[in-house]
Amino acid sequence: MLKGIPSVLSPELLKVLMEMGHGDEIILADGNFPAASHANRLLRCDGHGIPELLKAVLSLFPLDSYSDRPVALMAVVPGDPVATPIWGEYEGLISEYETPAIEYVERFAFYERAKKAYAIVATSEKALYANIILKKGVI
Repeated sequence: MLKGIPSVLSPELLKVLMEMGHGDEIILADGNFPAASHANRLLRCDGHGIPELLKAVLSLFPLDSYSDRPVALMAVVPGDPVATPIWGEYEGLISEYETPAIEYVERFAFYERAKKAYAIVATSEKALYANIILKKGVI
């Protein structure tokens, strides 16, 4: 254990966050996301939800201030009546560190972007449309 490092962040995830450079993207994926088939680097955080991981990651991870929208969410498929209350939770967590600037990406475009991401973190998040992309900035 280390002082000041959230315990939800595994050594492997910390290593990936450190390896990432400016403009690299990481995805925190919900339990329904096809993470294994889309990942260049797959990290497992089974048993954890995205909000607790997002809070921990944002405590260490600078968002890209050179990007208009350094955060992206998978947009709800047109006609799907599902509610997305987790998005408000994300906005609240992001606003503790940065001004939330969020892009909404169509489902299949999100999948294509995921294939190019530096890493995908597979979680046990149960909320629908809970997948989130974070673009790394500079310090």
